[in-house]
Amino acid sequence: MKTKLLLLILLLPILSKAQNITAFRDCVADGYNFWLYTPDNNDTITKKPLIIFLHGKSLCGNNLYRAKQYGCIDAVEKGGKIDAFILNPQNPNPKGAWKPSKILNLLEWVEERYPVDTNRVYVVGMSMGGSGTINFVGTYPEKVAAALAMCGGGHLPSHCGLATVPLWIIHGTADKAVSVKDSQKVADAIQKCNKGQLMRFDKLAGINHSQLARVFYMQSTYDWLFSHSLADSVRFINKDFEMTSHIVTNRVGPLEKETPNTVIVDSKSGRAEKAK
Repeated sequence: MKTKLLLLILLLPILSKAQNITAFRDCVADGYNFWLYTPDNNDTITKKPLIIFLHGKSLCGNNLYRAKQYGCIDAVEKGGKIDAFILNPQNPNPKGAWKPSKILNLLEWVEERYPVDTNRVYVVGMSMGGSGTINFVGTYPEKVAAALAMCGGGHLPSHCGLATVPLWIIHGTADKAVSVKDSQKVADAIQKCNKGQLMRFDKLAGINHSQLARVFYMQSTYDWLFSHSLADSVRFINKDFEMTSHIVTNRVGPLEKETPNTVIVDSKSGRAEKAK
């Protein structure tokens, strides 16, 4: 038994070099179970950006595979190339909002173990994940270089922390699941803080709730995020990128092709297995 355990310990570092997408369960105290994507050209020296993707209500639960049915990691699995770490947690409770403190615990756990560029941490989400993005960024604005919040709204005692972060809010006017008024309330509150100098708010005519998921499959989404950094001498929001109803309806991609390996790590047994 000891011999098998020793071999497993020696084998795990080799497995970790080959993997791209790994599931972590019960690894972070007061956190969430999560997927982590590591870019192919990752090494222990070169620091990379990190994207936190927060899913919506429909992907909640305890089946981690559900957590990446759409979003940034799914874009990679469908052939996209995103040169960044992607942290994709799963909220187990569809009736419970994302908790900023738990997301922060995950972020700090990853930053301690991987070469993350802490000046380039980004948060994106839609629906419940959109409001989760608003709540996390508003609670820990000093951690985030830029954020994209779609069709979610948000609930904060003060929105002035959000006003210090480049934030792009997108909501469709035909959204029947979450009213565009919820995002409007957030935008209005930010406007009162600093006239919304670092905010973009696009209301897309005729776009419904689910259609906005297509934004995660567009290269321009990631180009926009990566154009911001906490190291910028002057904080600004990039307005060179366009998002219209036509773009959402008719264009997805293109993202460069990449074939990831998916590995499951069980924190209790320490066993790493390639996902089927």
